[in-house]
Amino acid sequence: MGSTLRPMPRISRTRPRIDDTPLAREMGERLKKARLSAGLTQQQLAEGRYTKAYISALENGLSRPSMAALNYLSGRLSITASKLLNDQPAAWARLEADLALACGRWDDAVTAYGELLGSATSKATRAELLAGLAEALYRHGKGSEAATAAAEAAQIFHKANREHEAALAEYWLSAAQYQLENTVEAKALLHSILARVRAGLLVEPDFHLRLIMALAATESRDGNHAVALAYLDEVRAVADGLDDRRRATYLHDLAYSYRQTGDFEAAVRSGIASLELFRKVESERETATLENDLALSYLALGNTTRAAEMITSARATLVRLHDEWTLSHILDTQAQIALARGAADEAATVAAAAIEHAERTRNSKAVVNSLLTLGHAQTSLGDSDAALAAYERAGTMARELGSPALVRKALREWADALARAGKHEQAFTVMRDALADS
Repeated sequence: MGSTLRPMPRISRTRPRIDDTPLAREMGERLKKARLSAGLTQQQLAEGRYTKAYISALENGLSRPSMAALNYLSGRLSITASKLLNDQPAAWARLEADLALACGRWDDAVTAYGELLGSATSKATRAELLAGLAEALYRHGKGSEAATAAAEAAQIFHKANREHEAALAEYWLSAAQYQLENTVEAKALLHSILARVRAGLLVEPDFHLRLIMALAATESRDGNHAVALAYLDEVRAVADGLDDRRRATYLHDLAYSYRQTGDFEAAVRSGIASLELFRKVESERETATLENDLALSYLALGNTTRAAEMITSARATLVRLHDEWTLSHILDTQAQIALARGAADEAATVAAAAIEHAERTRNSKAVVNSLLTLGHAQTSLGDSDAALAAYERAGTMARELGSPALVRKALREWADALARAGKHEQAFTVMRDALADS
């Protein structure tokens, strides 16, 4: 009966690494020219916030400024930040696109990358923009479009022998396939990348760990929770060396796997530890998603009070962030909590709202899970015909999605409802189909 959003493990929002040394040197030269024109020494320019050594490093192209530094220095020099970055508007537009993605403004990032792609003149630039677009589309729940962008980016990177960037593009291709419930393809891509990393492909230091955590999440979606825990155990040995975000992601996945294997106490312990780390780094969406998982764990333990506290917090965050795609899952969990408390009317109303949100954002998995919750609520209300209609629709949609675990879940609950209604022959047929998907 539990439903949950299982995102691919959150990785640092890292753009494909390119050699930006020439750009840094050009910016450094412009900074030095502007400083001299303003009649300031390096110490005077730095005064109040930075050091002379930092300004020297910027002017020599040895360091890249943050946006805060750019805005501060340009203000001190009475020029625009874009003048320090590049005299051409395109360079500023690219930075704005990357910033939108880093800040979680998915719609803005999708629009910005799309506009930049329209004027991209080189294959290399196109691949970099497509990789950023793929991540933005994936995070916005648009798996099909994300897969198209990531596949083209990976192809271009491979042809240019930029294999580490190709690996990252393929990671987002895998994430998109995962979102589309195509876990077979998602796992194949992850195993391929992992094999290259183990063979010596130079990537970011923690990329190996991210791949393993992605594989753990994919195995969990397929119902292979023991395999998922085995992957997470592989990470455990080096988890202490991870940064806060990476440790939070690891503990999040561990909590989910514990919950799926029935160890709810361990799920709550790991989940709370992860939640504290996510809050520390202010990862609001990650925190809301984890609160949903924790609510489901508390619900399984019979603690509806704590479950309600968690889901109320998650819903408030996602409403403020205007994240309706994720909100569909939150509403479904809220409906389950109401049902556990005996408030079947409320559960049916909230489940219907979850279905509406999910349909509007094309979140098919959330539609299926919310239909199952609605079926339970209508059964409690004594409306068996409406319940059977909800179960039948959930079973049909689950088959269309093609996720074996979701198909089994939907068909078994539909078969149980048919049996309760005395329709034993039809129940037998549906159960046989469910067993065939096992």
